[in-house]
Amino acid sequence: MSRTAEITRKTKETDITVKLNIDGSGTPDIDTGIGFFDHMLTALCVHGGFDMTVKCKGDLNVDGHHSVEDTGITLGKAFAEALGDKSGIMRYGSSFIPMDEALGFCALDISARPFLVFNAEFTNERIGEYDACLTEEFMRAFAFNAGITLHLRCEYGKNDHHITEALFKALAHALKQAVSVNADGKALSTKGTL
Repeated sequence: MSRTAEITRKTKETDITVKLNIDGSGTPDIDTGIGFFDHMLTALCVHGGFDMTVKCKGDLNVDGHHSVEDTGITLGKAFAEALGDKSGIMRYGSSFIPMDEALGFCALDISARPFLVFNAEFTNERIGEYDACLTEEFMRAFAFNAGITLHLRCEYGKNDHHITEALFKALAHALKQAVSVNADGKALSTKGTL
């Protein structure tokens, strides 16, 4: 079974192509025009074990909001397509990830019932050319388009780079658990379907 997807999304604000192989080797090919965001998507790819190509041309003359949010939308749609009816996956995943002084936590359910709980505070407005507030926007767009109930929390931390990276890596490790194949290939649900 090939768990792959290719999604293109073009608006007046962004032009994005995402190629995803869930059962990859963690190979990234990322270019969004926002260096720190590229760094975070690379971490998601490598730590999740996914092969990901993300190409985004956005209206960075305005700011990074449209590029980051629309990448979340497109990547979420790619995950949803690659997972199909979601039968045969473990469905749940969780992970604590330390990043120096920061500790990030993620728990998720690939449930087809999208929701986001995001609990992290940032000290600075920006991390390089990346607006720190866009982490929540990306996670919301990703969760709602992938059909994931997603809880993210920074337990503690001071450095915004470390906090953000801990959250992206926690997401990666939780996703890796949740998309892993279960023993019987059936939907992990009392309803019989997700």
